[in-house]
Amino acid sequence: MELEMLTPATPTIHTPALLSVLGLMASCAMAQTTASPDMRPPPAAVEACAGLGEEAACVFTGPHGEREGLCLAGPDPSKSLACVPTADIPDLTYPILDSGQSQCYDAAGTDIQCPNADEPFAGQDAQHRGWNPVFEDQGDGTVLERVTGLVWQTSPDTDGDGLIHASDKLTYAEALDHCEGLTLGGRDDWRLPDIKTLYSLIDFSGTDPSGTDESTGTDLRPFIDTEHFDFAYGDTTAGERLIDAQYASSTLYVSDMGFDARTLFGVNFADGRIKGYGLDHRSGEKTFYVICVSGNAGYGVNAFADNGDGTVSDAATGLMWSRQDSGIEAPQGLDWREALDWVQTRNAQGYLGHRDWRLPNAKELQSLVDYGRAPDATGGPAIDPLFETTAMVNEAGQTDFPYIWSSTTHASASSRPGANAAYLSFGRALGYMEDGWYDVHGAGAQRSDPKTGDPGDYPYGHGPQGDAIRIYNAVRLVRDLEGTDPVAGAD
Repeated sequence: MELEMLTPATPTIHTPALLSVLGLMASCAMAQTTASPDMRPPPAAVEACAGLGEEAACVFTGPHGEREGLCLAGPDPSKSLACVPTADIPDLTYPILDSGQSQCYDAAGTDIQCPNADEPFAGQDAQHRGWNPVFEDQGDGTVLERVTGLVWQTSPDTDGDGLIHASDKLTYAEALDHCEGLTLGGRDDWRLPDIKTLYSLIDFSGTDPSGTDESTGTDLRPFIDTEHFDFAYGDTTAGERLIDAQYASSTLYVSDMGFDARTLFGVNFADGRIKGYGLDHRSGEKTFYVICVSGNAGYGVNAFADNGDGTVSDAATGLMWSRQDSGIEAPQGLDWREALDWVQTRNAQGYLGHRDWRLPNAKELQSLVDYGRAPDATGGPAIDPLFETTAMVNEAGQTDFPYIWSSTTHASASSRPGANAAYLSFGRALGYMEDGWYDVHGAGAQRSDPKTGDPGDYPYGHGPQGDAIRIYNAVRLVRDLEGTDPVAGAD
């Protein structure tokens, strides 16, 4: 079923791409380089910090000339301070960490060699390196992520018995109290992370186990760095599903889903999704795994500015966006390959004065969501009114707003591991439940669609909550704000 588009709404690298501090030293190009965890900094970078304290200013001469930086601690086995070029730590309040995806895929789900710019499927997630996370284990149950400045509790083992199981899970109210009262690592300013802060930890080198044998989590890879964070799948001995590894955020849905009065957005690090979860069940309140966060309380807050030329800049993330989505030019939507091709066509045209647009990865795209907005609460999409979003008619016959494709493959443990790609829902995240379509996961959910196929093959959606399958979704372009390829006089 293709969905009718209406007029635009009036605005009313556990990471294989992990860059340690040592990797930063070796590469001096954090945003673009992948380093193995056992790399060491150049001797000059270590010598520059001899006799200095952590975070002291330093200067050393490396392969790219003289570099100024800060003395920072590296991971084991080296405990020496090394001079980290400050240019490699972004001066941003809301830097988007890389997705961790390093494999390219085609629409059939087969892994492929990453294509050249003029080849099919060019421009997908694995071909763009963002800010790789720099985790530093503090040795006290906490880990510092250097790029974002966030300090995390490393384990959801709330009862402290050394195991992670169903009894560690907390209700929303308990989670708030747990973080507010937590004293750990010499800190007492812990908080329950909001959904954007929590999502900064998602790692798309994971594989979704949905639909596989749920008797074991062996040979599966979760969507979180297990080198620095403790993780367990759902407690099947307590009757849970393997995928019941939902982590709580502090973000509640602003809309009433129609069957759950209170809904909390959470990240499922077992299956790699954001969904709204109803808090009130007949059997009692829903419970979640919980990890608390400290530091950088402004993380997740955008700083948008309309450039007056069809683009919107975000000084907080360092990203520039197209103000309008693809709905005017492609009103019937685009499948995933078409979405990638649509971007390359715009680059060839010098669209809005630039030739370096890309399809955003899932983490970049999620940064656009305004979780204070939703169709049934504010009458518009879950995005700042600076942006124009093409309206559509959804499966329930309601005026709504589209799913937006990301460049990120949502890999699974199936025989076609790369057949789906992640999207963000800026309108209702519909599902078919018993007698009709409901907003089952909320505006701002991150789910996935098949990259190709016929939506008509899914008249009642897919999965346990009947997620609406559209396949033909919209696109919103992104580029790095400090890009160097403006096109003078472009149409």
